[in-house]
Amino acid sequence: MTETESEFVVFSGNSNKNLVKEICDYLKTPVGRCEVATFSDGEIRIEIGENVRGRDVFLVQSTSTPVNDHLMELLIMIDAARRASAASITAVVPYFGYARQDRKVAPRTPITARLVADLITSAGADRFVSMDLHAGQIQGFFDMPSDHLYAAPVLVEDMKRKYGAHADEVVVVSPDAGGVERARAFAKRLGTTLAIVDKRRPKANVAEVMQIIGDVRGKTALILDDMIDTAGTLTLGAKALGEAGAKRVVAYSVHPVLSGPAIDRINASNIEEVVVTNTVQLKENALGCKKIQQLSVAKIFGEAIRRIHSADSLSSLFV
Repeated sequence: MTETESEFVVFSGNSNKNLVKEICDYLKTPVGRCEVATFSDGEIRIEIGENVRGRDVFLVQSTSTPVNDHLMELLIMIDAARRASAASITAVVPYFGYARQDRKVAPRTPITARLVADLITSAGADRFVSMDLHAGQIQGFFDMPSDHLYAAPVLVEDMKRKYGAHADEVVVVSPDAGGVERARAFAKRLGTTLAIVDKRRPKANVAEVMQIIGDVRGKTALILDDMIDTAGTLTLGAKALGEAGAKRVVAYSVHPVLSGPAIDRINASNIEEVVVTNTVQLKENALGCKKIQQLSVAKIFGEAIRRIHSADSLSSLFV
């Protein structure tokens, strides 16, 4: 290893180069040289541009849209690093696609989240790191050490700065029964009350809001979810909160997937602001949406990478 090479290197796929640049700035190290391109027929071509022999390699890649392309990039990057004799390979996946397919919902359906975990393992990764998995048990799908980070410190800090002085006028809202535990934890940190949107989902990406459980009248409602996909659930929930007497509606979410009609729905809704993180790189239409504010989780990932490399505890990052 030369004097100019550190004992670890961070590489980026094409999914979220801005986040990787921020992570490397935090770590005070350059982004690793790696060409991620395609052949004329669409096959993905990877070439690592520097020596990784005996070094800890961290591959940062969200499996966001286009999901399959970004997943294949990650798998091929892992294989390239393994064949280049890296000491260890950590797949850092800020947003883990296919996470919603984490169980059998019908007799002849796959558990795709487990399949993707197996692919990452088979490709040669030694460790997996992600943030706010759709279901915590996905961490157990990996036959390797896996670290489940949370964006809560970043989101809570923003909430306290904006609404902490008037906590009695704020209510944290879970968009469904499954998110109650998360919403309760945020409400406890903020010292606010809790409400729940009771809904029925007849099919994927379609939600029908039924009623609001809890008192939201005259309050600022902070809807909290792990991801925003088509924004159907979010905007219907916001409408129901407004009809129930909420004074203002603000949304907080970790992963801004924002597919299909999401931006149009947000713009047409009664939501004043949508606060998200940069686990997913925003597309142009989302960047042009004045309602969307993006917070950075680069420090959390940078600290996790530093501690993994130095074999320090990550416990404080899981709170």
